[in-house]
Amino acid sequence: MDADAWTVKRLGYAVSDLTIGHVLADKAATHGAKTFLTFLPDGRNFTFRDVHVLSNRIANGLSAAGITAGEHVGVLMENSPEQLLLYFALGKIGAVAVPINTAARGQLLTYYMTHSDAVALIADSDLLVHAEEVAADCGNIGLRIALKSTAETVLPAGVADFATLLEGSEETPAAVAKFSDLAFLLYTSGTTGPSKAIMFTHAYSLLYGIDQAENYGFRETDVVHICLPYFHANGLLSHTYGPLALGASVALSRRFSASNFWREVRESKANVISLLGSMANILWSLPPDPRDAENEVRQATVAPVPSDATGFEKRFGLRLLSTYGLTDYGLGCIFNLDDPLTKLGSAGRPRKYMRIAIVDDNDFQLPPNEVGEIVMRSELPWNTSPGYFKMPEQTLTSRRNFWFHTGDRGFLDDDGYLYFADRKKDSIRRRGENISAFEVEQVIQTHDAVQDTAVFAVSSPLGEDEVAASVVLREGKSVTPAELIEHCRRNMSYFMVPRYIRFAPDLPRSPTHKVEKYKLRKEAEENRALYWDREEAGIVIKRN
Repeated sequence: MDADAWTVKRLGYAVSDLTIGHVLADKAATHGAKTFLTFLPDGRNFTFRDVHVLSNRIANGLSAAGITAGEHVGVLMENSPEQLLLYFALGKIGAVAVPINTAARGQLLTYYMTHSDAVALIADSDLLVHAEEVAADCGNIGLRIALKSTAETVLPAGVADFATLLEGSEETPAAVAKFSDLAFLLYTSGTTGPSKAIMFTHAYSLLYGIDQAENYGFRETDVVHICLPYFHANGLLSHTYGPLALGASVALSRRFSASNFWREVRESKANVISLLGSMANILWSLPPDPRDAENEVRQATVAPVPSDATGFEKRFGLRLLSTYGLTDYGLGCIFNLDDPLTKLGSAGRPRKYMRIAIVDDNDFQLPPNEVGEIVMRSELPWNTSPGYFKMPEQTLTSRRNFWFHTGDRGFLDDDGYLYFADRKKDSIRRRGENISAFEVEQVIQTHDAVQDTAVFAVSSPLGEDEVAASVVLREGKSVTPAELIEHCRRNMSYFMVPRYIRFAPDLPRSPTHKVEKYKLRKEAEENRALYWDREEAGIVIKRN
């Protein structure tokens, strides 16, 4: 390392100063009248001073409502200024925000709200109905607050109006949070078990974004376009907390829309964008437009890199950057504008303060160009998560032998550039979301006609995965594929609902009785006709 790790400053901040209250107050003082946030759907603008003052009001309103330091608060909201201000406010009073995927339903929503130990839920009024459906199973939720979708919206009895939070004092709440205190629990899948809640301290939350800003060369004059959801670390921390700490601006969209994406980018004059999962392939598949390159974008962070990366750059008039990292541990590698184009397609080299290695099943390091598990190690204190909430065994296992084990496989070339190979863990990547096969299986198996099931990924033309399920029915029981899909729709996020279903007499198993999913994947890839396809059946699964 080129500096003492305990005295490193990031964007001018000592690690011990990294609390959301301190950073907001500092930016309000130094960048007060500059626009920080523009909400693209309605054109509202908020300066750095605005977000500081408004989040003070909400923080004091939350305190008046009974929320205290250390308590966990579930947040079920679509992208909006109110959602971001709420996260700022919760941080200022030392409470812990629990962002919940807005597509969560039924059993999965119950799991998020109960496992997180949330004592309150703040939701969009349009989404509150889903929480009300499982309220009987979430007795830990004592306070419910809703943001009205319209002025005429009537809230259910016992639900407070979000607008009352803004009646709080503009005075900055007494500083109660330290850099080492929890700020977020962010749920992620991507393992064979239930979703884990990653613990984010104030320092890690801000450093997650600062890493992005420093390593990708964000500038104070930048406008960063965001259409990724705020219940994910990329949209919230990488592309909002990073620009905040830097003093740059963000243009926030409600969600990704291929038909509106480039219009939003042009109108907001954004020069930094992020495309995850299938987003780049979806944009590439649009009919060419003479205005494709008519934008001010300097750089686009893309993961994975499109197969025709140079063609993508030329068509849309921008440069591609790539990355490898995990919400669980942070940004590992970067490919930025200084790297040679011959390495485009890699995830770049290890970033400053992070080490990357490739190991075999016994954690022994492998030589260059040999595929193994990707492991990471931070050299900077407080630059990673302390672990998984209420899952000490998983925390220790993931960090065995002093390395964080990603569960992903790849290799480092002779020049130290990382190339992703595949996932060692049993997860599925669809529509930019990580899906736990285990969670989908658990829901399917609650149907009384199902004896056993195996859920796995099959290829998609968009370059990500589709969800397939091989299902064994109970003797004497029956269910149609469409009925099983409806059961899934009621009890899981829309993007998790399988596209392909096959009713099989049994599942292939190893001598130790483990399901051999690789055999199912091979069968499905070679003979997709064996599987019922809900899209061919005309069944559309909508977000709400």
